[in-house]
Amino acid sequence: MPAPAEAVAELGPRFESAVATFVKDQRLPGAAAGVVVGDRLVWSGGYGFADVAGRRAPDARTLYRIASITKTFTATAILQLRDEGRLHLDDPVVAHLPELNASGTGVGPIGSVTIRRLLTHESGLVGDPPGTDWTLRRYEGDVAANLARAAEIGTMVPPNTQQKYSNLGYQFLGEIVARVSGRSFPDYLHANVLGPLGLTSTSFEPLLGELADRCAVGYNPRWMSDQLDEARPIPPVSAEGGLWSCVEDLAAWIAANLREDGGDRGDGQVLAGRTLREMHRPRYLGDETWTEAFCIGWYAQRRDGVSWIQHSGGLPGFVTNVCFDRTAKVGAIALLNGEGRASDLAMTIGSIALEAATKAVVPAEPPQPTPDAYRGLLGLYGDADDGLLFRVEWRDGALALVDPAEPDWRPTLEPGPAPDRFVVSAGWRESGEETVFERRADGRVVSMTIGPFSLARFDPVDQ
Repeated sequence: MPAPAEAVAELGPRFESAVATFVKDQRLPGAAAGVVVGDRLVWSGGYGFADVAGRRAPDARTLYRIASITKTFTATAILQLRDEGRLHLDDPVVAHLPELNASGTGVGPIGSVTIRRLLTHESGLVGDPPGTDWTLRRYEGDVAANLARAAEIGTMVPPNTQQKYSNLGYQFLGEIVARVSGRSFPDYLHANVLGPLGLTSTSFEPLLGELADRCAVGYNPRWMSDQLDEARPIPPVSAEGGLWSCVEDLAAWIAANLREDGGDRGDGQVLAGRTLREMHRPRYLGDETWTEAFCIGWYAQRRDGVSWIQHSGGLPGFVTNVCFDRTAKVGAIALLNGEGRASDLAMTIGSIALEAATKAVVPAEPPQPTPDAYRGLLGLYGDADDGLLFRVEWRDGALALVDPAEPDWRPTLEPGPAPDRFVVSAGWRESGEETVFERRADGRVVSMTIGPFSLARFDPVDQ
């Protein structure tokens, strides 16, 4: 049987049919789409027209406005700076943008707006810059101009009470990146995210030369006629939604986000694996049906039992979506140059790919050898008085805690500040707490302390 990537690649005709059906049913000019498995773009295709007048077909290198998918790049930049210790997610935004101290409106103090709350759209901040009117294509993308109108900016609902999507909030995040890094937001993003990942077709306006030639034309929805009218230009947009990109580059972006087990930042790993896990972990529910949740820079939507981490984008003439399943490492991309539910198309082709990938046989890999420094730690630990019994094992390339009575409890131990000292990985009640192994004079491990528990090591009877 084929491996997951090969199994999905064989489904090209099904993907092509799904895209063509979607474009026809939605009466769109066209669409480009792609499917990712692991770090590979295993299928891409398009249907309809990227440019109706020129009868140019869309493909994996056609550029579209990806609009708010830009926010996932902005959030990545913020988390890079956080990991470098140059800012904290719980910093009040006014600490970085003091102009906002002049805020004269809102239901609460502007100081309650933190970087973290902007990242997750729970700050309560007004959604768009003062004077915005999307019907008239009136939008202020210059952050300096908006900060000069700080008296008109404030919180519309109390923080942490509901999801309140804010383009202005992400514009402010881009400015924080610029001020903390000492370079413009586009320059920072190219140097620290786009460049290391080789995303040479992802950029802000103005697009020049070959990139400009590859752009799709955005169209308004059909109105009482099959005639397609080009969407009117919009003012410049930056960290909140200004990027153009293509299926090829967005496939690489999904692949980068699937590297949650990729270790520390470096080379093509633009965020440490632990930071990616933090970024993708749902923080709060977005609806009462428990089908949508908001993460850091992303959101999750549950469909047919699968939680797709994703982000959509929409600006006049374009609607886009990228989504991925963290467990199976399958993702999908849908880019439209008209008005339609790109998320439906992305999750449809993603679901087709996911079914094939999960049924495929994963090639066998030899297990990773146990590091010499960990061999003496492995074993059975417990406390008879409290009935506790744990195993410390080397599993899937990590030092793991195993409770035979609780199969879903499987934290791992990350190296701490000294030999025999570890920290419990994220996602568990014990997360962040220290685990210390004690040795006797001959070097043999005799006990383990994890959080508030001291557990003796049980040796085989012949030892």
